[in-house]
Amino acid sequence: MHGGHPQHGERDNRLPLRYALFTLLTSSRQLLLGTGTLHNIIDFLLNHCGRDVSAYGAADGGTKSILEYLHANNFVEAFNALKTESGIDYTPDPKAKYAGLLEKKWTSVIRLQKKIMDLENRNAALQEELSLSPAKRAALQTDWVPRAPAAYVLKGHRGQILKVAFHPTFNLIASASEDATVKIWDWETGEFERTLKGHTRGVNDLAFDSKGNLLVTCSSDLFIKIWDVQNEWKNTKTFAGHDHTISSVRFMPGDQQIVSASRDQTIRIFDVASTHLVRTITGHTDWVRCVDPSDDGRLIASCSNDQTARIIDPLSGETKAELRGHQHTVEVVVFAPIVAYAAIRELAGIPQTDRSNRPGAYVATGARDMTIKLWDTQTGQMLRTLQGHDNWVRALVFHPSGKFLLSACDDKTIRVWELSTGRCVKKVDAHGHFINCMAWGPQAATDPTKTNGAAGSGKAEPEKFVNVVATGSVDQTIKIWLP
Repeated sequence: MHGGHPQHGERDNRLPLRYALFTLLTSSRQLLLGTGTLHNIIDFLLNHCGRDVSAYGAADGGTKSILEYLHANNFVEAFNALKTESGIDYTPDPKAKYAGLLEKKWTSVIRLQKKIMDLENRNAALQEELSLSPAKRAALQTDWVPRAPAAYVLKGHRGQILKVAFHPTFNLIASASEDATVKIWDWETGEFERTLKGHTRGVNDLAFDSKGNLLVTCSSDLFIKIWDVQNEWKNTKTFAGHDHTISSVRFMPGDQQIVSASRDQTIRIFDVASTHLVRTITGHTDWVRCVDPSDDGRLIASCSNDQTARIIDPLSGETKAELRGHQHTVEVVVFAPIVAYAAIRELAGIPQTDRSNRPGAYVATGARDMTIKLWDTQTGQMLRTLQGHDNWVRALVFHPSGKFLLSACDDKTIRVWELSTGRCVKKVDAHGHFINCMAWGPQAATDPTKTNGAAGSGKAEPEKFVNVVATGSVDQTIKIWLP
């Protein structure tokens, strides 16, 4: 009998023993209350004592320890029943080695049971981890940064790659080239999808709207075009207005307007629905290279061949701050995501302030003077200069975790900068020629106060980003960097 009940009609010859064990275990309930292991100990005693009490007792004094426990706790009838059933001639003695032995064994069983449960939980966690491939495990790491070699090298353009942008929801990436085309690729497989033709000169920049329904491109042909992703990528709108090469274009938050920058020294804002020019913003005295709206749309950052960057109010066109400090053309400017503020403040020794979580508080710039600079947009103060590149700095992307800033350069490398210290913590030899552009994505659009404005159109909270980086080069290739 293994602790079970006798079948109907059978006679249970061990009723005295069953009574003794029932008394024993019932009395022990208060001792073990709260441990969650009472049933395991009941099974343990029934399985061992029920099979052969005499053998169990002879093996390790189990029966004598039970008898000692029953006697010590005044369970006289149970003591006599078990003594009779087992046939053991035992005289209780508080000084005998069996005194207190049962309680010690129970305590050991409890400890073992806890260890078993801990091991089972650990085993389950490891099994779940093993079910993920190494790539998937790495894809979930919040501190992943690119490392050689690249997962894919995408070839097909007949001119240098000028810009790359990830679709915010699909596994697609768009590349803009000097060959006047845009190509769409599947970044997860490295496969080519299609070519978009319509521009007549080099395509200098491109960006998706927040939902990934539209793609906007700008060109040296003086036109901006919108392509309908849901309608076979057809060119549905064309915007005119600039008088020279259009260098940069972005959707404003809300996707109702686009903002562009040009060699004609102006920044222009257009209405997407009507294609009408809403506002022309002046102030730069040379080619405007790059434009980036803050996540709440209240500010625009721009940079120029005039060696400055500007923080602009898009509603009034007023320059809020002029950022002077670079010694050459400023190629790129990006707003820092809110998640990076803590590291930037640590780097610059800035205390917590009321505006610490306001979008657009800090920007990073990269220039032909081979440096990267971090700025406070309200005061115009330069916070830190990051030095290490050996050529023009062409692209900047804030890591979605907020811990790092990634830069791409004409020295053919990607560098990873730890924001809290300003140290370069990683260098990747990425291309065989100058690197023109870099993007991180895809990142689904979320709450504007929690997004990453550094990666172009793809924005997300840190826990929602995907670990993939793309770079484009004068060598006419796009490289996809995956875990």
